[in-house]
Amino acid sequence: MSWIRSWKRLGLFALLGLVLSWAISCGSGTPPSTTGQQPSGKQEVEFWTMQLQPQFTDYFNQLIATFEKENPTLKVRWVDVPWADMERKILTAVSAKTAPDVVNLNPNFASQLAERNAWLNLDEKVTPEVRQLYLPNIWQANTLDGKSFGLPWYLTTRIAIYNTDLLKQAGVSKPPATYAELAQAAKQIKAKTGKYAFFVTFVPEDSGEVLESFVQMGVQLVNAEGKAAFNTPQGKAAFQYWVDLYKNGLLPKEALTEGHRYAIDLYQRGDTAILASGAEFLNTIATNAPTIAKVSASAPQITGETGKKNVAVMDLVIPKDTDVPDAALKFALFVTNDANQLSFAKAANVLPSTVKALQDSYFQTAPVNATPVEKARIVSAKQMQSAEVLIPAMKNMKQLQKSIYDNLQAAMLGQKTVDQAIADAAQEWDSRQ
Repeated sequence: MSWIRSWKRLGLFALLGLVLSWAISCGSGTPPSTTGQQPSGKQEVEFWTMQLQPQFTDYFNQLIATFEKENPTLKVRWVDVPWADMERKILTAVSAKTAPDVVNLNPNFASQLAERNAWLNLDEKVTPEVRQLYLPNIWQANTLDGKSFGLPWYLTTRIAIYNTDLLKQAGVSKPPATYAELAQAAKQIKAKTGKYAFFVTFVPEDSGEVLESFVQMGVQLVNAEGKAAFNTPQGKAAFQYWVDLYKNGLLPKEALTEGHRYAIDLYQRGDTAILASGAEFLNTIATNAPTIAKVSASAPQITGETGKKNVAVMDLVIPKDTDVPDAALKFALFVTNDANQLSFAKAANVLPSTVKALQDSYFQTAPVNATPVEKARIVSAKQMQSAEVLIPAMKNMKQLQKSIYDNLQAAMLGQKTVDQAIADAAQEWDSRQ
């Protein structure tokens, strides 16, 4: 939808805003919780999502109506929260013990509250049989210190959208599959066309794509004690890779100042040959740049020697202080069951996180005369066999990204050697622990 941060700006969430207001968003503070026993005698489950209205209002109203019909003693109150407000509102609600009963978050942010023991421990509530319904790598993304804090919901994964004309002009016979191939293609594309192969941002507050590339190149970011583990030959090679691309003029200078949105603009203008994004962006390109869309195709995500591919996860968590834990879990399991995941994945052009739903023919076989989006969906689904959340849930992950990006930028600008930059990044991170 990320990418845990790039989801925010891309993927599904741009589709839904994409990166996916709530009725009282013009007000302040957190709405009062009305969970628990209602005058009607029914138990109410308060359910917060992130920016899914108005595009999916009908879907969720029908989903909730079906759940309430099957569970006549339960009632669901749905509140949709803007992206920009969710972290503040849920932090306030958890602190005040007025949190909703089921919350839609990403694992990265949810893990920060998991450190404070804010969520229900699902290992005590979910049987191994139910757990096995979900993709194992995706379930793992919702664990911290060996405890499961969330149910996986919908997924997105990057693919490589590429301009077939530019690759042909440059004499590149097939889209690059690895970072090594990407570097070679970048040289050819720049030499033959004057264009760039791709754009990636080194703005610390933006996309984590570069940080994920380290993991794909075989770099361990932190050790078991949370200390820096990237000051290694593999880490230095990853630093050197990006420094060389920039110093050799194979990355736009705006990579140091512009975010991922700029990557989309460049691709839609025909100034880059490859866009790393979600499959749903092919629809956006078709609308904004139909000429580019006609020569666009999709390929698997570019990766390193590990073969790892990223996936961005949205999950459902249940606050530990909920008054209705069993009802909340029942609803969360209902939202994330095979049938409902498949239904939502089709409606939102995302991927499901259950094994059975992902095996549906919708994700396995492209129809005759398939559209570019339909072809890209199959590419995305196939990646799920090796996809995982590349940046593990950890405290102060944003600070880790900032330490690496800031020092990487210094090396790219010639202000530090690669050795000094990576040593400084490691020292800065360790000093915060």
